[in-house]
Amino acid sequence: MDRVTVYTAFNPATAQIVCSRLQTAGIHASVEGEAAALSMEGYSLSTGGIRVQVPEPEADAARALIEADEET
Repeated sequence: MDRVTVYTAFNPATAQIVCSRLQTAGIHASVEGEAAALSMEGYSLSTGGIRVQVPEPEADAARALIEADEET
């Protein structure tokens, strides 16, 4: 099953919080690119950030939850 990026952060704590929130809601989220982004200062910008990814069928629900959290 393909995974898609539903959120991108440049701070590992933010990515982990979003991932945890999605997992609490029953979405199979994971954080990708965290180690590469932390290997050198400023490297997260050049790698495109730290990505929160979910299985493609769960992407719409994940985006809706993220947007709802950002509005509050």
